Amino acid sequence: MKLFNGEELNIGKDKVETDLKISFEEISKKYRQGQVRIVTEQARYPLNTIVGMINEGNYKLNPTFQRRHRWGDERKSKLIESFIINVPIPPVFLYEISYSKYEVMDGLQRITAIYEFYNDKFKLTGLQQWPELNGYSYSELPEVIRFGIDRRYLSSIILLQETAKNELEARNMKQLVFERLNSGGVDLSDQEIRNALYDGKLNQMCIKLSSNVSFRKLFNIPLNIETKNGITNNILYDKMEDVELVLRFFAFRQIEKWTGGYIKKFLDEYLTSGNDYTEEVLNQLKDSFNETVEVIYDIMGASAFKLWKNTRNTNEMKQSGTPTKVLYDAFMLAFCQYIDRKNKLKEKKHEIFQNIKSLFETDPNLFVSRFNKNDIVKRRNAVIVAIDKAIGEMK
Repeated sequence: MKLFNGEELNIGKDKVETDLKISFEEISKKYRQGQVRIVTEQARYPLNTIVGMINEGNYKLNPTFQRRHRWGDERKSKLIESFIINVPIPPVFLYEISYSKYEVMDGLQRITAIYEFYNDKFKLTGLQQWPELNGYSYSELPEVIRFGIDRRYLSSIILLQETAKNELEARNMKQLVFERLNSGGVDLSDQEIRNALYDGKLNQMCIKLSSNVSFRKLFNIPLNIETKNGITNNILYDKMEDVELVLRFFAFRQIEKWTGGYIKKFLDEYLTSGNDYTEEVLNQLKDSFNETVEVIYDIMGASAFKLWKNTRNTNEMKQSGTPTKVLYDAFMLAFCQYIDRKNKLKEKKHEIFQNIKSLFETDPNLFVSRFNKNDIVKRRNAVIVAIDKAIGEMK
């Protein structure tokens, strides 16, 4: 595949393993010197001081550490109820950016809920122990209840700046802590972790491109996202898998550099390197994604990414109801190579559609859900041949 000038990344090369067999004396020395040791301190903040700390800019409420689905009013209310009845609340984790300036690594939902509560952004709802308070905002509560809440504390564990000697060490340390903090409870998707740990220009562009209207239609994602208690019930959107799909397209343009291992590792490496792309390259990639999606939607229709299967009763080819990554990868990687000839593609729209549909008849195992490098390339190449046949470019 022909890449844009400056698009090629130095990724996918095998890493040389270091010899981990060292003596007990060297191990003990490493521990005593604290070569890998996080420096922390603890603090407790009265709840009614948190609003001021946020307004003064002491907390950096970094949206990239936030999952897409937010707490609804009921879950926020239950947090406030927990403070009222003095249920122990887990501490939040902060990273010290500079003196008295902190980035919230874990606990953003809790801090946001407290901030919004004190600013009368929602009314209490769904309370079980104190149902009498349902329907009240903070300023509307009886004075004794307000004073009781004000006396509660939010505990925090602060990762001090001296833990890391430079920006790279800080990023690696935050990655380690974030992954360990999120190793239990509700599992984060691979893309949610990337969004928190590897945010940058490319990551932000992937988020924006996931809102492409045709892209959302192709994957049955509502154009207007509605939430109930902070959740949309659209798994692709809630888990940021739509954003990962955009990232897959960019990374797989350089799939030949994928030397093996899990897709996750390849996508991680691509994103961390791709965040350093120039604005020119990012704009070219953005145009390539948008134009490719529009061409696929125009030629293959809204069900483009749905598999064709032979029905038993009628012996006819019909499409399944769920869009798949299998077709998405193959179509995006194939059609993007014809964007400069999209008018010709549209002229041969019917022929292209029929040629691709026939792939499922001649080789039904081609689009079985296998996601290794060879199978992805094989499917991409089969679609390219189908397009070439239709537009008369077979060599």
